Amino acid sequence: MNPFLPPGRGVVLLDGGLATELERRGLDLRDPLWSAKILVEAPEAIEAVHYDYFRAGADVGTSASYQATFEGFAARGIGTKESERLLRRSVELVDRARERFWSDPANRAGRSFPLVAASIGCYGASLHDGSEYRGDYGLSLQELILFHRPRLGVLADSGADVLAFETIPSKLEAEAVTALLEEFPDAPPAWVSFSCRSAFEVSHGEPLAECFAASGASEAVAAVGINCTPPRFVSGLLESARGATEKAVAVYPNSGEIWDAPRQVWIPGEISAPMEELAPEWQRLGARLLGGCCRTTPATIGALQAIFSGKQIIPEDAPDRP
Repeated sequence: MNPFLPPGRGVVLLDGGLATELERRGLDLRDPLWSAKILVEAPEAIEAVHYDYFRAGADVGTSASYQATFEGFAARGIGTKESERLLRRSVELVDRARERFWSDPANRAGRSFPLVAASIGCYGASLHDGSEYRGDYGLSLQELILFHRPRLGVLADSGADVLAFETIPSKLEAEAVTALLEEFPDAPPAWVSFSCRSAFEVSHGEPLAECFAASGASEAVAAVGINCTPPRFVSGLLESARGATEKAVAVYPNSGEIWDAPRQVWIPGEISAPMEELAPEWQRLGARLLGGCCRTTPATIGALQAIFSGKQIIPEDAPDRP
């Protein structure tokens, strides 16, 4: 059973940007580890962001493990055992925020127990050079599998409810992660979400429809999606990929700004309507999981919650605990 396709109900609200929200709150993420740097330095700040997203209405909290890799930690002198502990800590911080949120009976009204998603960034994220928006790694399928295997091995056994493969820029890398999932039959369900460069193609240039079809063919994949993509492309992308898969579709774009990797700054992009104005159209086009990525905030999720209040759902087989 696909946990993101309960019949006849509305949308699942994802959370929004984590690293950029930490930066907005004054933390310094100028480091190849990006948000994973804060796992080491100020984990309580990460927990606070997760809590605020749950309070804003998020049904899913996503861990600070997007850019947390064994290679990245090793470059900082952090060994394998400590790296594993930090990966598990990223999931524990979401769980702690969830438990704290849920412990207040007032927060349970109209809500179901939220889910914890373990974020698994693409290979390009580990390079810290903007490659997740190009996908031009020059690696083979087996090399990509080799890269993703150690981190997946930890996060698949971390207690997360969902595995979130994020900002995947190419069909090849999607094929790598779905092939790898077969090695972990007891892992929680996964979603595979793509960064896109136009209204019909992913960042490396393949049609999104092909990528959805390839990822959706895996029984381990519960949803496919679009993330860290300018909002102006989303409707066209959804139109282009309609019918490519029967799996649930996630949409969590960035704010529309553009990441300037050489200068490590966000620069203005083409202006689009606010996300809460665009989201009902995305739902009409088939999106079932909606949220935000870089440069979106708890206020963004609060605005989406206001739009979809009375319609939001949580997977029916998720625990509903006191």
